[in-house]
Amino acid sequence: MTPTPPVIAFHGIGLTYPGPPPVTALRPCSLTVRPGEFITVVGPSGSGKSTFLHVAGLLDSPTEGRYLLDGIDTGTLNDAERTALRGRRIGFVFQSFHLLPHRSATENVTLAMLYTGVPPRQRRDRAREALIRVGLGHRLDAAPTRLSGGERQRVAIARALVGRPSLLLCDEPTGNLDTATASSVLALLGELHAEGMTVVVITHDPHVAARGERTVTIRDGQLSVPGPAAQEARP
Repeated sequence: MTPTPPVIAFHGIGLTYPGPPPVTALRPCSLTVRPGEFITVVGPSGSGKSTFLHVAGLLDSPTEGRYLLDGIDTGTLNDAERTALRGRRIGFVFQSFHLLPHRSATENVTLAMLYTGVPPRQRRDRAREALIRVGLGHRLDAAPTRLSGGERQRVAIARALVGRPSLLLCDEPTGNLDTATASSVLALLGELHAEGMTVVVITHDPHVAARGERTVTIRDGQLSVPGPAAQEARP
């Protein structure tokens, strides 16, 4: 039986923005994230966390190294192929929710499937299923303006899940939430991980970071993975 490839495999991945002068945002690094892992990524402001997110999420292309997502060499893809792969394989959760205020929760989640090839008749059913999964079965028709911060983040998580991705990539998902609400959102991420979802959470909060199975640190663009997990990814 062929082994399942890592969800994320960085092989000497680095990103330098052209100058003058050139700016190295992510120094060459290697990292493996296996299916079903819960990884947290921490570092101070300006450390390179956003760059890591953009590279892992196929929003930016590295300037060196190889990035394999689910075994697919992303460096061989053109822009359209990268966009399609991102839409199929990665679900994003951001700090600021990014919901359309005058659309219902169901409509916000449905819109995430607009370019995924899901037939129109199935989109609404899948959106409702995703919202029920995150505990919002009673708020399907509510607009974001009538939802609490925690509920809005749950809509955002449902939107990320509805495409059935292999990777849930979260950028400061509790940054706009109070402590109690943040705990409930983290508990939901923990449930999704327990069900087999691969979760990567980028955070500056040590309490959030502690929820992961292991923690990757970024400082001055340098990725550091302590302990046995520091082994470099192998092509």
